[in-house]
Amino acid sequence: MDLELMAELHKALGDKTRLKILALLKTSELCVCELVPILKMTQPAISQHMRKLKTAKLVKERRAGQWVFYSLDGAGYPFLEGILAELPDLSGEVQRLKDEGLKVVCCD
Repeated sequence: MDLELMAELHKALGDKTRLKILALLKTSELCVCELVPILKMTQPAISQHMRKLKTAKLVKERRAGQWVFYSLDGAGYPFLEGILAELPDLSGEVQRLKDEGLKVVCCD
């Protein structure tokens, strides 16, 4: 593994908010607008976290119209499954989004 990428990976994993984002993405593909109410942060702040996770190749994005959806990547990191397994189950947060009608279901 390239040393630069390894440094980015460790920086990305060294932040509590980014770990929470990874835990949420274990449950479901999410848009930044969906993370705002869960993390109680601004959209620009979350976008910065997503940029760092993407730079570290931990998440990938999928564009659908005006929406950008993020999901877990990390295919090049065989040890990532162990780290993800240790993260808390935050599926209840995603379910709360659905219950409150805040989960994006249409992307056009």
